[in-house]
Amino acid sequence: MHPMLNVAIRAARRAGRIINRASLDLETLAVARKQRNDFVTEVDHASEKAIIETLLTAYPDHSILAEESGHLMKGVPAAAGHKVEEAEHVWIIDPLDGTTNFIHGLPQYAVSIALMQRGVVTQGVIYDPTRDELFTASRGSGAFLNDRRIRVSKRQRFDEALIGTGFPYRKIDQLDEYLAIFRGMTERAGGIRRPGAAALDLAYVACGRFDGFFEMGLMPWDVAAGSLMITEAGGLIGNFTGEADYLFTERVVAGTPKIFVAMISLLRDAPPAQG
Repeated sequence: MHPMLNVAIRAARRAGRIINRASLDLETLAVARKQRNDFVTEVDHASEKAIIETLLTAYPDHSILAEESGHLMKGVPAAAGHKVEEAEHVWIIDPLDGTTNFIHGLPQYAVSIALMQRGVVTQGVIYDPTRDELFTASRGSGAFLNDRRIRVSKRQRFDEALIGTGFPYRKIDQLDEYLAIFRGMTERAGGIRRPGAAALDLAYVACGRFDGFFEMGLMPWDVAAGSLMITEAGGLIGNFTGEADYLFTERVVAGTPKIFVAMISLLRDAPPAQG
């Protein structure tokens, strides 16, 4: 196993212990609202602090892009307009993906950690602390769930496919566009699910629990680790036109090769956004 992946696993498990402890006493949890329908807890912050501490202890020269603390570029002034994609090593972190689920005691959330090297994601970890499921991937070495090799599903037909999605909860102005796409998917797919943690949804595509996934409004820390898992598991991932700049364009579609192509075709035919 790659030494950098080992460190990421250690960081994810440490964060998972913090999250599991806090889940036992949700009544006392301090919750703040970042914006409409977007919450952050003291657990998000504690988890992120533990992850960053673990990563930077091992690799003090590496940079960080994390959901709660933002952008920490080593040796580069923030005002220099330095792009994440240009960094030698940048860890992309979501300390608790699915915070709203967590607050409500709904056990569908995860820690997501990815390493990007000069614009390419090379290591990925997604850890579900409630089920103790550890999804990992290293570029060129495959994807794994608890050390067992995983592959995307073999399902070919879209009318038998189970598709994961997420509603546009931050940008409600995208709702009409989303609902038009959702209608098209619902009419044609075997089933649609919305569990509420995009990182886990992507991991589920990688291990065959979902055949496809689409969502609008996703940030790099939601997608980075899962994107590597999907490609290493034989799947495809792109933006809504199927191109490769999904990490920073907020629109992601992923799936088995056949289901991905069907979804891109459907997205192309969706009615244009109003206004």
